[in-house]
Amino acid sequence: MKTSEIVKTLNEFLEIDKFKDYAPNGLQVQGNPETQTVVCGVTASLELIERAIELNAQTIIVHHGYFWKNENPCIVAIKQRRLKQLLCHDINLLAYHLPLDCNPILGNNVTFGKLLGVEDMHVLKSTPYAMMGTLSKPLSVQELASRIRANLNRKPWVISIESEALINTVAWATGAAQDLLEIAALEGAQAFISGEISERTVLESRELGVPYFAAGHHATETLGISELARWLENQFPSLAIEFIDIANPA
Repeated sequence: MKTSEIVKTLNEFLEIDKFKDYAPNGLQVQGNPETQTVVCGVTASLELIERAIELNAQTIIVHHGYFWKNENPCIVAIKQRRLKQLLCHDINLLAYHLPLDCNPILGNNVTFGKLLGVEDMHVLKSTPYAMMGTLSKPLSVQELASRIRANLNRKPWVISIESEALINTVAWATGAAQDLLEIAALEGAQAFISGEISERTVLESRELGVPYFAAGHHATETLGISELARWLENQFPSLAIEFIDIANPA
């Protein structure tokens, strides 16, 4: 199959032109013009690239690619080793960041909401990068933490001053979105879930009286890319597609 057809299909489905992102979306590194095997993963690490080489993959698709705003543009050290492997083995690298977070069908946010059993999911009024909805039944802080752990296989960090309070309305944004906590609280969220946590997040959670759950950047963002791999299988049955999860506790 023409690699360009895969790129065009993904770019259109994920509507990359709608996003002003921190890194380029779509084809970041050009390789083989033909693709038979695709590897999908969260981040374009050296280990993921090496696994793709072992599988003789022509294309890698990730959520976290390269060429981030304000990063060192020089091709040295880690970046040199990663790019060298891609170029020497003629492997295409495609990356989709915010478009994969926000896709309404299989994005990180909507998939996470479905796992939590949230009803009436909708994007926050103040930002397109977070969602809010109602739990199918009210849960205590501990019960919500247990549900997160069961679905992500990772125990979340929990900040809460009222462990017995019941949560009905919850907001969330996968990855590094801890700074959306106050926005979510102002729109009525009784709890907020994201991937990462900062020192300031603890204080904000306490002062707002809104429990905060840090469920892991990597764990919350395995969701969209694994769903995208399944979607691609349906779109292109002739392709061999494999999602590879490179373990990351962060």
